[in-house]
Amino acid sequence: MWGRQREASMMYKRTSSRDRSSTFDVEETTGNAVIDRALVQNGTEVENTNPSWKLSFPHVLVATLSSFLFGYHLGVVNEPLESISLDLGFNGNTLAEGLVVSMCLGGAFIGSTLSGWIADGVGRRRAFQLCALPMIIGASISATTRNLIGMLLGRFVVGTGMGLGPTVAALYVTEVSPPFVRGTYGAFIQIATCLGLMGSLLIGIPVKEIAGWWRICFWVSIVPAAILCLAMVFCAESPHWLYKKGRTAEAEAEFEKLLGGSHVKSSLAELSKLDRGDDGDIVKFEELLYGRHFRVVFIGSTLFALQQLSGINAIFYFSSSVFKSAGLSSGLANVFVGIANLLGSVVAMVLMDKLGRKALLQWSFFSMAVSMAIQVAASSSYIPGSASLYLSVGGMLMFVLTFALGAGPVPSLLLPEIFPSRIRAKAMAVCDKFLCGPAVFATVGATRATALVFYIWNLLLNGSGFCKKKCCGNQRKITPRN
Repeated sequence: MWGRQREASMMYKRTSSRDRSSTFDVEETTGNAVIDRALVQNGTEVENTNPSWKLSFPHVLVATLSSFLFGYHLGVVNEPLESISLDLGFNGNTLAEGLVVSMCLGGAFIGSTLSGWIADGVGRRRAFQLCALPMIIGASISATTRNLIGMLLGRFVVGTGMGLGPTVAALYVTEVSPPFVRGTYGAFIQIATCLGLMGSLLIGIPVKEIAGWWRICFWVSIVPAAILCLAMVFCAESPHWLYKKGRTAEAEAEFEKLLGGSHVKSSLAELSKLDRGDDGDIVKFEELLYGRHFRVVFIGSTLFALQQLSGINAIFYFSSSVFKSAGLSSGLANVFVGIANLLGSVVAMVLMDKLGRKALLQWSFFSMAVSMAIQVAASSSYIPGSASLYLSVGGMLMFVLTFALGAGPVPSLLLPEIFPSRIRAKAMAVCDKFLCGPAVFATVGATRATALVFYIWNLLLNGSGFCKKKCCGNQRKITPRN
């Protein structure tokens, strides 16, 4: 007897790890089949079809309010920036204008740093409520301020909520969505951001006709933030988070609310399979940067960094100024930018689960490069004036459209899918630093660069003798040098 046991033990040691994993998979498959048969015998039907998307849709819709607010606060100062600078006394100060625009992204950097720990600590629903709270407080400060310091403080406080929102929204939508519509629901995040941008641009249109209208623009943002805070009381908590915390009974109840009772057991079995091998609940920050998860975190951070360094924020913030300098109506420009962004997001929603995430990313970045090449060509001296104008505006709209096709929605959806559940929230927080960090420097840099470009252009146009113009000081005409 002992001989047989020793022989069996030696045979097991000689078995390769691949063979052992195959053996375990076969045993697991057999075990699941036995469980399924037992459930059928007990009168519980096991569904092999997809669950209804209608059950989870309201919860996803409420969660995307955070993305709507993110987009709204990104664009809320686009049109009213000139009025704000006049009322608060920093008109013509490009550095102050750049700080007003980008200060929310500075706060977002802080919020995104803490987002993973908050989402794992208090849950997804309370994290959404904590996201809405600084947006309400910060918008109130910005709407009532009488000086630049108050405006910067309000924008910074709003930014902390903006930094928390994208991480929690991406996690929540991924964790409550049925797999067959996860890509479509993920595109809702980008669509909500687009609608927020369009809403802020449209609300800002009367700012030149009505004195102090920019304050109304900030007050309006409190309404969706309050709705988000209250509606989350009635939404489901993430079953993934509950299961991770050992609250299996509550996770079953939430799965039933999101997917239906016939899909609860299979969803729990899938969670158990995904969480296999997760050792403990404490994730050290060094583990994300130097450990075995470094590669996937590096890929996610790079995607977010490339997304922001593409220059999309400069277009959203300064489209009014760019179109105005081209002789076009800033209101019309904002409408076209919003339509291009929304159209690209809708197309991405349709194609996300058909073409896959990787294909959309590749074609999106390639098309963005083409659109930038068109804008560079438009600035060439070989292109006549009218053609240069059309190429420049068309290239910008093409850039926004192709950004919304892939580079905008895909990273926030792809990363929660590829991160293990144990590190998902904290890894998203690390990656979101690269969402907010480069955006701050890119936006402030764009502000200074825009001012420098206009300054050099005015020097070339007015000070080098290529046109005739009266000087303000001595009324003497400038003539070309011989």
